[in-house]
Amino acid sequence: MPASTFVKVNKHYQITIPADARRHLGIKSGDRLLVHIQDGMMLLIREPENYTAAMAGLLKEVWNGVDAPDYIDQERETWTAKPVG
Repeated sequence: MPASTFVKVNKHYQITIPADARRHLGIKSGDRLLVHIQDGMMLLIREPENYTAAMAGLLKEVWNGVDAPDYIDQERETWTAKPVG
């Protein structure tokens, strides 16, 4: 499947997703797609069947070099700390 292809917007502002793209991504009739605008582009993302599974590991790079147990301990300490002032 080519990485890019053209589609035409019809008079009702609709497009048809090319068959190769539908097969490659497993998009079926009735699937819901999220329309996301980013940096002048429109991205169509299939709605996941399981949001928890789809989001697992998201932004994991944020935690590189962070010791999770220490971080949790520090957060818990703020729960019982007395307010300053």
